[in-house]
Amino acid sequence: MQTVTKSACDSCEYSNTSGLKKLGINTDDTDFVVALAGNPNTGKSTVFNALTGLRQHTGNWPGKTVTRAEGGYSFNEKKYKLVDLPGTYSLLSTSQDEEVARSFILFGKPDVTVIVVDASRLERNLNLVLQILEITNKAVLCLNLMDEAKRMEIEIDDRTLARDLGIPVIPTSARSKVGIQELISTIHKVATGEIICKPHRIKNVPKQINNAIEKLCVEIEKEYPNIPNSRWIALRLLDGDERIIEAVKTGEFITE
Repeated sequence: MQTVTKSACDSCEYSNTSGLKKLGINTDDTDFVVALAGNPNTGKSTVFNALTGLRQHTGNWPGKTVTRAEGGYSFNEKKYKLVDLPGTYSLLSTSQDEEVARSFILFGKPDVTVIVVDASRLERNLNLVLQILEITNKAVLCLNLMDEAKRMEIEIDDRTLARDLGIPVIPTSARSKVGIQELISTIHKVATGEIICKPHRIKNVPKQINNAIEKLCVEIEKEYPNIPNSRWIALRLLDGDERIIEAVKTGEFITE
């Protein structure tokens, strides 16, 4: 099981990163909630540590003892709660890790979801990225481990990737703090609405299925006006997803 602790140097209130104030475990009275998602071994914990000043131990989240790590930071006079979700390859809810990650993104309603990917294994990571973009309208792609990609002579056109995904893409090497300043600034801009995301959504669906999805969307939006992911919910209902069926019945989608 992962634990979160403070080290002597990282318990300092202020960071060397301009405008960043690390709040450690203090997540009281936050203005925004940020979810940190991604495949295992993409450096999520390193990003978490860089922003909060905590020392979360890296490693996989074990079976039935899955929890989530939380920490805080402030930037530009706004306080953020950062939630580090279990590393997972999918959001299809076939394991407890997937269930924890998906439930928080869907029902926890984070203001921004930061998806951390391994730049040296980008293609393998994109499956989860596309699934998350079906759920939320506010996301940032953290293209981490750029130092590893460079070492392997892998080049990534982050501007084209951002255009195709419809969300900001920030190259980082979190271990050496490279790109962290831009990541923090971009999270802030998405959270405050300065950057409007237009996430890629799957459109190439057979006509019969698409008609069924559209009919369900109408009914879902009657019950939950302005819900950002009615199409994804409709698709999961058609697939017989028991967790989503239960959520529709109990009204878990209602936004406070």
